[in-house]
Amino acid sequence: MTEVVDSDELLRRIQRARGCAEEEVRRWRSRRDDPGTDDADAAREAAGRVVAYEAVLRVLDEILTPGRHGGD
Repeated sequence: MTEVVDSDELLRRIQRARGCAEEEVRRWRSRRDDPGTDDADAAREAAGRVVAYEAVLRVLDEILTPGRHGGD
């Protein structure tokens, strides 16, 4: 069964998702930039995840504030 939500709840959920994505970007950046990381595959995976979560952030930002980034 699907749940019906109002626009305020939808906005809260999007904002919460944006916060989670922002935290993931920070987490994966720190893994990517960790000077103790000698594993090239792990660093490459972390870099890919940073790019992916940054894309998610751009999409959620565009939903929350349309036109703010002007085609970034």
